[in-house]
Amino acid sequence: MRWILAMILALSATTAQAEIRKAVVAGGCFWCVESDFEGVKGVISAVSGFSGGATDAPSYDQVTAGGTGHYEAVEITFDDAILPYDRLVSMFLRSIDVTDAGGQFCDRGDSYRSAIFATSGQRATAMAAIAEAEAALGRQIVTPVLPLTKFWPADAYHQDYYKSSDIVLTRIGPKQKKNAYKFYRKSCGRDARVKAIWGDQAFPG
Repeated sequence: MRWILAMILALSATTAQAEIRKAVVAGGCFWCVESDFEGVKGVISAVSGFSGGATDAPSYDQVTAGGTGHYEAVEITFDDAILPYDRLVSMFLRSIDVTDAGGQFCDRGDSYRSAIFATSGQRATAMAAIAEAEAALGRQIVTPVLPLTKFWPADAYHQDYYKSSDIVLTRIGPKQKKNAYKFYRKSCGRDARVKAIWGDQAFPG
């Protein structure tokens, strides 16, 4: 009887483990993407970082200065039984400006471009999600699906920025990170632009 119970528990653990997946996406400011997805049902964690370039363990300053090839990206760990990958990609596309190939919102330059970094097993699903979103939008989507090579987490300063109470110096004076983030997001016009593009389909984050 004990060995039967042990087998059931082992099978359950294996099944649960098999449902945990990772997705890497780039949607401009990684603080915003992290904020949008950390509260989504089925998401276990969202980590800000970099992907797409050739420089190992890049710093934020290196990436934003240009030349590394990296995008600001977020690695989302999720339970595929609750939030399937195609649904996650659909939500992501509706949270960004999929018509902008030069950056996102007020952030311009290569490191702020949008992309979906997919494994070989994810690529077809990501492409299908883009085709569906393109049909729904009625416009060309320029967000590409790129091969996922390596994701590099950003340093601790950038993690959970949107909800941190740490004080930072901004151009409008000392602010808690979470308040500086709110000011930046509104000033950058992110939510207004997403709403203008997607209307009622916009992902609220």
